[in-house]
Amino acid sequence: MNTRGRVTIPTDMDIIEDTIRLSEQWGADAVRDCDGTDFPVELKDAGLKVYSTYYTTRKDNAWAKANPDEIQQMYLMTPIYTASADSLRIPLMKGLYRDMLTPNTRDDITRWWEVIDRSTGEVVPPSGWHCGESNEEAISASGWHYDESTGEMVIRAVPFHDYTVSFLAYIMWDPVHMYNAVVNDWKDVEHQITFDVRQPKTHAFTMERLRRFIQDHPYVNVLRFTTFFHQFTLVFDELAREKYVDWYGYSASVSPYILEQFEREAGYPFRPEYIIDQGYYNNQYRIPSKEFRDFQAFQRREVAKIVKEMTDITHEYGKEAMMFLGDHWIGTEPFLEGFEKLGLDAVVGSVGNGSTLRLISDIEGVTYTEARLLPYFFPDTFHEGGDPVKEAKVNWVTARRAILRKPVDRIGYGGYLKLTLDFPEFVNYVESVCNEFRELYDNVKGCVPYCVKRVAVLNCWGKMRAWGCHMVHHALYFKQNYSYAGVIEALSGAPFDVRFISFDDIKENPDILKSIDALVNVGDADTAHTGGEWWCDPDISSAVKQFVYNGGGIIGIGEPTAHQANGHFFQLSNVFGVEEERGFTLGYDKYNWECGSHFITEDASDEIDFGESKKNIYALEGAQVLVEREKEVQLAVNTFGKGRAVYITGLPYSFENSRLFYRAVLWSTGDEANLHRWFSANYNVEVHAYPENGKYCVVNNTYEPQNTTVYLGDGSSFELELEANQIVWYTL
Repeated sequence: MNTRGRVTIPTDMDIIEDTIRLSEQWGADAVRDCDGTDFPVELKDAGLKVYSTYYTTRKDNAWAKANPDEIQQMYLMTPIYTASADSLRIPLMKGLYRDMLTPNTRDDITRWWEVIDRSTGEVVPPSGWHCGESNEEAISASGWHYDESTGEMVIRAVPFHDYTVSFLAYIMWDPVHMYNAVVNDWKDVEHQITFDVRQPKTHAFTMERLRRFIQDHPYVNVLRFTTFFHQFTLVFDELAREKYVDWYGYSASVSPYILEQFEREAGYPFRPEYIIDQGYYNNQYRIPSKEFRDFQAFQRREVAKIVKEMTDITHEYGKEAMMFLGDHWIGTEPFLEGFEKLGLDAVVGSVGNGSTLRLISDIEGVTYTEARLLPYFFPDTFHEGGDPVKEAKVNWVTARRAILRKPVDRIGYGGYLKLTLDFPEFVNYVESVCNEFRELYDNVKGCVPYCVKRVAVLNCWGKMRAWGCHMVHHALYFKQNYSYAGVIEALSGAPFDVRFISFDDIKENPDILKSIDALVNVGDADTAHTGGEWWCDPDISSAVKQFVYNGGGIIGIGEPTAHQANGHFFQLSNVFGVEEERGFTLGYDKYNWECGSHFITEDASDEIDFGESKKNIYALEGAQVLVEREKEVQLAVNTFGKGRAVYITGLPYSFENSRLFYRAVLWSTGDEANLHRWFSANYNVEVHAYPENGKYCVVNNTYEPQNTTVYLGDGSSFELELEANQIVWYTL
């Protein structure tokens, strides 16, 4: 077995000898610095490929302070305030961390700020008040003005109407640097200011700065850009706690300079509301407006130009250009159109689960991909009483399912390597992970694994948010979405050819549905993930109905196709055979509650975990209820023409639920007979086959020994005992 290579190790100035020792133990062939660390030049001749973290938008406060007009900005909205009289004062910075943000009054606030009467939805015009007038004169004027001395917006209001202020603010402390400082309790650290590479002076300075960095660091092999220009939306409150986060957020990618460019290209004026979106900041749960999609496309094109300029400079000096998947990555998301033209050699990202692994490994247009495994070597995990081994085991076993479907090319770790020295058990476990990854990679790379069905996830984003569905802040848990994110997690390691399609895709080419076997619509009503009003478009609803009627499968989780209109809430209620009681049909009696056994639930326990589930779901006549609880349907199936539909109220990720979903796909596509093909009778154990390579493996996903019956591709079987976490490779 290969015991060296495909692993990156972090380092710092005070751990040179231990870096060499651990690189030998883990078989690392590359070394990197991290945020808050420095690279010791003593390691440049250690036989390791050298990665250097490169910050395009920070770590040069002298420039930022000398050019305050080109500091990065973001759009923010105040909370909603209710006027109790004909005048209302709204403090702009209440609830925000003042060391991070400061309102931009340098540019024309009457053009770039917006006051909205949220009771009517109407924009309140500025008053035209000038600083020389008295405060009384300002209040008596219609509209609004900003009192910079108090930091308040003064509004001539309608009593008991609601108002908000949308405004631009300079980012005076890079959000990720602030996050790292807070987590690691850095004392007296200088706040790194974020400057805007898109603007003329900083653009020219940045290209020269990049050349100078490469020339001053000739031993660096790979520039690890972290990332490029625009931070995902991350805002902190007065107590330095996270206030609002959206890993896909565009709120911090704005400035008057950028917005004027957009106006010239789009041909219409920009409004703050295109970003603010009633205070939802166009997060990925919001059905995107045309204006927001226009802005995203504009950002992608403009960001791409400068990224290519930087990667060309990197290659000119004979270095590799690597992008970190996160931080300032807005406009460079890997599944956006044109990503393959950026000139990147590699992408590296943090892996929190199988979905985030596939978010990296499915990237096309780069030479190699790299996964940064957890835990990060930070004091929040590596402290007395901490258990980094447990976190590492959970992370690896979770990521391994996805790696077995589509492997990354490399793995690595980040943080302070010194912290691991007090945890020898952890050091030894990482060694086993590195060895297992190399074995896995040698067996499966470059081979298309066995796929039993073609499954498409349908939402408003399509490929643009592939594997990122229901991902608010990377792989973090949220009570309101884990029942949906679990479906994407199950897909990340399942033997399906998975793709992500949008309503626009179907609108433009209905025949796209002919290339799949099963369609999945998962999420809450009127979100971008289920589609909302899109289902009132007969081109969409008819195309999907025809797909199922002609023999396709459809699986809905949560409130699929839901939008109150035309006598329905589930717009495809007749396809799914279920509906949600919204109070409009209480007068109609419901009689279909009897449950029966079914192919889908044969492996399931008596208490299937449906997560948060949905209330008040009932079955229509003709549907078959598989699980109901207190007169609420949890799982049901229905036939529609030649096709089949499955409804599930929620499906958190677990090995048992992953098996239930697998069976649901097979049943919905009428292919129950192929269940025992590359299959494990024990759902804690999975079988992955690679016919092209003539290999297959059986993997125990648990931390306990397991017994199972393994079925091969021809239906033959054998019994197998596996140790905890064990993976066994076979030759066909």
